[in-house]
Amino acid sequence: MPALLPPPCAGTTCPMDLEHLTRVEDGERLHALLWRPGPGWRTVSSAVLGGGLAEPAWVLNAQVAHGYRRTDPARHLAGLARAAGARGPGVGLMTAADVSAHGRARDGGAEAVATAGVSVRGWAAAPDEGVAGAAPPGTINIVAALPVALSDAALVNAVMTATEAKVQALLDAGLDCSGTPTDAVCVAARTPADGAEVHAFAGPRSEWGARLARAVHRAVGAALPAPVRT
Repeated sequence: MPALLPPPCAGTTCPMDLEHLTRVEDGERLHALLWRPGPGWRTVSSAVLGGGLAEPAWVLNAQVAHGYRRTDPARHLAGLARAAGARGPGVGLMTAADVSAHGRARDGGAEAVATAGVSVRGWAAAPDEGVAGAAPPGTINIVAALPVALSDAALVNAVMTATEAKVQALLDAGLDCSGTPTDAVCVAARTPADGAEVHAFAGPRSEWGARLARAVHRAVGAALPAPVRT
């Protein structure tokens, strides 16, 4: 028998219920945000842990120390989640930015939480060649949730929309860049269920893509360090 899923969210229901975590690591007080969405959600992300398409029990955005040198970030994130009591598969993002200074915004049921540090930033199409190997912790991390079901293609579309909104927020803040080299994004949507509507589009002019874009734009703007805000 298929698992019974909770009904789709409607309107402005089903907000992200974030847990604020604090730990001391390498002599520094570091912060993290943990979301336990419960059953009936799936994500698409570029996260170092649980990236791609997933149905996670938790999503963790963890701050790490500047100059992070560990070579097992996925294992590190999984350990932090276990220490917080999270069980099952999860999605984990890292950043050297101050997670306690996150930005958060909602628009018509779409919700976004962003952490942002922009000391190392630039344009995506840079003249320098890329480098192989693992990247350092992400600097602008975005976790967003839509209370409706999206097709696989629409999930990818939602990542594009969130990224475009991030760039717009950076430009509106007067920053001459498209992001940092290690930005990460995670978009969650309801798991498609029998008989429920599945949205095929999440571009910035679609119903839910527009809401996602506005939420991400405001969340990133609120997360940017005060000296660069306009």
